[in-house]
Amino acid sequence: MTDDADPDAAAPDAADGDRGIAADHPAADEPDVIDRLADRAPLLQRCANRFSDRQPFADRRIGVSAPLTPHTGRFLEVLAAGGATVLVVGEAGSTHPDVVAALRRRPGITPITASGDAATAGDGEATADEATSLERARREVLTAAPDLIADDGANLLVPLCREFPDVAADVAGACEQTTGGITRLRRLVRPDAEGKSVRIPFPVYDVNGAPMKQRFDNVHGTAESSIAAITTLTNAMIAGSTAAVIGYGHCGRGIARKLRSLGARTTVAEIDPRKALEAMADGHDVRPATEAVADARFVIAATGRAGVLSREQLAAMADGAVLASIGSETEIDRDALATLAVDRTRIEPGVERVTFADGRTIRLLTEGRVVNLSAPGSAGNPVDVMDATFALMARGLEAIVDGDPTGTGLEPFPEAIDRAVAREKLAAMNVTIDDGRND
Repeated sequence: MTDDADPDAAAPDAADGDRGIAADHPAADEPDVIDRLADRAPLLQRCANRFSDRQPFADRRIGVSAPLTPHTGRFLEVLAAGGATVLVVGEAGSTHPDVVAALRRRPGITPITASGDAATAGDGEATADEATSLERARREVLTAAPDLIADDGANLLVPLCREFPDVAADVAGACEQTTGGITRLRRLVRPDAEGKSVRIPFPVYDVNGAPMKQRFDNVHGTAESSIAAITTLTNAMIAGSTAAVIGYGHCGRGIARKLRSLGARTTVAEIDPRKALEAMADGHDVRPATEAVADARFVIAATGRAGVLSREQLAAMADGAVLASIGSETEIDRDALATLAVDRTRIEPGVERVTFADGRTIRLLTEGRVVNLSAPGSAGNPVDVMDATFALMARGLEAIVDGDPTGTGLEPFPEAIDRAVAREKLAAMNVTIDDGRND
C-alpha cells in the first residue's frame, strides 16, 4: 500500500482490452464491477449507511488520487453517499477501464483525465506523454478547489502545497494512506539547503501509520497480492528459490515472511540496525543490498523510497533474476538501468527482458511500478483488506469534517477510529475477543 521523488507518470490512454479486462457495460438489471464488491466490503457498507443519514460531506468537494480499482470505486461511492462531489484521478499502470466506466454512471463522481476519456492501463508501462497527461489531470482536480483530499502517494498533496497555496489555504484536511506518500510529505516540510520549506496549512491524517493499516494491509494484503502478481507474471516457483527483500518495514517484513513460509531462502537488506536485527531474529539472512541481490532469483524492493536499487545494485544482480517493486514506482533507478542495458525486449505483457553488456539478463516486472497494482489483471490488495483501509480513510475524512484535528501538517490517525475499525472487521469475520476490562 507508496516516495521521495515525484512519481508523475501517467496511466495510458489505451484500448480497454490492454488490461485484459473488457469494458464494463452490464445489462440494466446486472451489477457492475463495483456493485459486485458490495457484499464483500461490509465495513464500507456500514460507512455508506451512516453517511447516507448524516450527510457529513454535503456541499463539499473531495479530491481523490488513487489506483482506480474496483475497491477504490466502492470507496468513492461511499463518499458520494455522504453528500460529496468527488473528483478522482487514477495512477500510472493501475487504472481499470471497467471501473472508470462504472464510475461515470454514478452521480456525484467524476473521473478526470486530460483527454476526457477513460485512462486505462495494461502492462504497467507508461510514456512521457502519458506522464504529462496524468499531471494535467491532477492539476485539474486541484484547480477545482477541493475541500478535502484523499491521497495515495501524496500525488495531489505535494503539488497542492507547492503550486496552489491559495487553494491549500481553504482545504479542511486530508488523509494519506501510503508509506511513500508520508515520506514525500515529510520531505516536503523539511528545510532544504537554503533553509526553505513548504508549509502544509491543514491537517493530514497519517493513515499509513495506523496500526490497522500497518499490521493488516501492509503486512498481509500487500505481501499476498504481490506474491500472486509476481508468480503469475513469471510462472516461477517460490519454494527452493532465493529471494532478496530490500527493506524490512511492514511491507518488507510481510513479504519476506510469506516468501520464507513458502519455502524460499530469504535475505533482507535494511539500513536501520533495529529492523535488521528483527529480520535476523525472524530467520532471514541479513546482508548489504549489493551482496543480497548477487545470488537472488527474486529481488523485491519494499521501502517506499526513491532509488534504493541504484546502479551499483542493478549491476550486481544475478543472471536470470526477477526484479519487482512493491513499495513505489521510484524505488528502482530506471535511468541507471537504462544506461546498463544493451538490449530491452518486452517478452510478454508486464515482463521485460533486460540484457547487460556481459550477456546477463534480468526480467523487470511492470516497468518497476508497483507490481500488485500494475500487473495485467491485478487489482492490488484483496477486497477484504481494502475494505478496512478505505473504512479508515472514509472515517478519517468524516473526523476532519467534524473538527477533530486541530493542528496543521501530519497528524497521527485517531486511535479510537483505528480500534473501532478493527473491532468491526473482527465482527465481520465472526470473531469475538475479550474486552480487556477488569470488573
